Amino acid sequence: MADPIFSVVIVTAAPTGMAAEAGGAFVKIDGREVLLRSVELFLNRDNVKQIQVVFEQDFLEEGRKKYGGHFGFSGVKVIGGGPRWIDQLAVAAGKISDEATHVLVHDAARPAVSYLDIESIMDAANKHPVATLATPLRSPLIEVDEGGAALAYHSPQKFMHIVTPQVFAKDKFRELLKDKQDFHASQFTLCKGSPLNVRCGGGGDVTLVKAMLHMLPKPKIKAPLSPFDEAQW
Repeated sequence: MADPIFSVVIVTAAPTGMAAEAGGAFVKIDGREVLLRSVELFLNRDNVKQIQVVFEQDFLEEGRKKYGGHFGFSGVKVIGGGPRWIDQLAVAAGKISDEATHVLVHDAARPAVSYLDIESIMDAANKHPVATLATPLRSPLIEVDEGGAALAYHSPQKFMHIVTPQVFAKDKFRELLKDKQDFHASQFTLCKGSPLNVRCGGGGDVTLVKAMLHMLPKPKIKAPLSPFDEAQW
């Protein structure tokens, strides 16, 4: 089986149920927007054919002016979609490169992803039509009613955090988006990821996300064998 070739879709809308945290992608950490850090996770990869960043349609022109210089240099495309996560996936689905065999979806507000997790989820694309990173819960949960009153305890072993990146076979991605409905959980194969992969929901999360970024494992860079080897490059 040939190795997957990815079209990467970076979504700036908040995931379903998190509409109040839609601005996290535009928060700055050490002077650089979370969005830019998230895009950089997928640059300079031989198996990535295309990167699309999806803004809300009302923000598209402003987004192009603000980030066009950064993205244009790297070949990243900017497109406009609706305010919902599923709307932005749908508009990107119509612009996937013919050369891509798979789609990788990533939340623009998640810059702290280990390179090991990215490699793991990309490898999963060869084995499963739909797969997502997921991280374990560390504490018991308590269910509440609409007024916030406690109803029941739940064991953390029964739940996981669904995070991104997520990968899809291209045809499966388009099939799932036909009705613009959120994907059912049973569609996903879960790949355990690092708990460092936290979401920036706004300015209040900067310190946490910054700490996670500093804790990420660094890819190993092969050192030159000798000064002569280094000089050849």
